[in-house]
Amino acid sequence: MVYLSMIFFKIVAPILVLLIIGAILQRKFQFNLKALSHLITYCFMPAAVFINIYETSIEMSVLGQITIFIILFIGSQMLLSQLLAKLLKLDKKESAVFKNSVVLINSGNYGIPVAQMIFATQPIGVAIQVILVIFQNMTTYTYGLYNLISSTKSGLAIVRDFLKMPIVHALILGAALNYFSVPIPETFSIPLEHIADGFVAVALITLGAQLSTIEMRTMFNKTIFVSCFTRLVIGPAVALLIIFALGLDGVVAQSLFIASAFPTSRNSSSLALEYDIESATAAQTVLFSTIISCLTVTVVIYISTILFV
Repeated sequence: MVYLSMIFFKIVAPILVLLIIGAILQRKFQFNLKALSHLITYCFMPAAVFINIYETSIEMSVLGQITIFIILFIGSQMLLSQLLAKLLKLDKKESAVFKNSVVLINSGNYGIPVAQMIFATQPIGVAIQVILVIFQNMTTYTYGLYNLISSTKSGLAIVRDFLKMPIVHALILGAALNYFSVPIPETFSIPLEHIADGFVAVALITLGAQLSTIEMRTMFNKTIFVSCFTRLVIGPAVALLIIFALGLDGVVAQSLFIASAFPTSRNSSSLALEYDIESATAAQTVLFSTIISCLTVTVVIYISTILFV
């Protein structure tokens, strides 16, 4: 219990504090959230991704294991959410939002900061989370979009939107420079390090600001409860079974297990808002799952330290 509380106060509580700071600042100053989101997407996150990939060496066998895990995990969440949507007898729009809330995980401005705190001395743990972000973005702009607007957007347009994302370019460039051992001049490496160092604070403060704009009074309903339980409890349980089945261990297993416990992605809410499909429910699910994840992520981190030393 002492170690569990230590994990909460050293890893999860600092995240909660930054979220609260963001919420308070947003209430007082009414930031342009779209501008802050662009700042993270086009500046801070690509820099953090580039630095982590550039400075980390991942064996191809490990990369293969990670890829297999991600495919099995995301696939299982898709099937599970589809089954639950039918059992809950949701209509087409509610079903689309529900399935996205289970499958799409906040691996970016929640997952990477958590990984950077936990794996500060083990860069591979952060690198794995970066790879998960790429897969989650692919899932968001394929499966997530298909759920909401399959009749209004072509496959080519989805691919084009994905290829425009700076995080993809940062990943490719970082991997290429890493593979060929290309040194980066200090003129560029120093500002990149500064930007990457600022990612955690800016991402979490922005997330707190975004969450503060969501109404809480109508988020207590059965669909949201089932969604959050599936995302935060059943998701990690399924991930653990896959990890054992694949025979994964060490930092790789620990990182993947922890990543499976992150809350619903804010992208699920952004997509629903953009296409006006149950946007209020989507936003409330993001808020509720983020709040509850403060407890569930703490427990998952604790379990991971016991199972994967």
